[in-house]
Amino acid sequence: MNFPRLRRRCLTGTSALVLLITTAACSSSDDEASVVVPFPAAKAAGLCRNLHEKLPEKVDGLGRTDPGPKSELTAGWGDPAIILRCGVERPPEMIDLAYAEQNSVNVNGVAWLLQKRDDGSYTFTTGARLAYVEVTLPAERAGGGLSPLTDFAAPIKQTIPKGVAP
Repeated sequence: MNFPRLRRRCLTGTSALVLLITTAACSSSDDEASVVVPFPAAKAAGLCRNLHEKLPEKVDGLGRTDPGPKSELTAGWGDPAIILRCGVERPPEMIDLAYAEQNSVNVNGVAWLLQKRDDGSYTFTTGARLAYVEVTLPAERAGGGLSPLTDFAAPIKQTIPKGVAP
């Protein structure tokens, strides 16, 4: 057998990947918020696409300013942006029932786990739905209380059924 013939060089593929990553990193403007796009299972991704179609143009009076990279799983409003990501993984804190009960809020029929971050921002994640939806309020927007969550309640109730996401 001639093993050297079976060896393939990955240099071309690696170079293409590096170029793709570099191009993607340079393609968004400096003013555009950037987020990590979730990778949910197919069922959750379908629910998230339905949610994306129902999201409001304004949240808490702020116009839509979607973050990069563009995705049906993310959305944003204002600058600094309120960011929504759909199809995120269940936060580990949600498993701890004592923590979850202590740090949960219910806004217009949608239950949220509340997490305060060290930088003064807040992250809210839906519970008891078939896909997890995460909303991050930057520190500059946290003073307004839970009012942004009221704008998300109706679209979430319409598109993400109650249940327990895997």
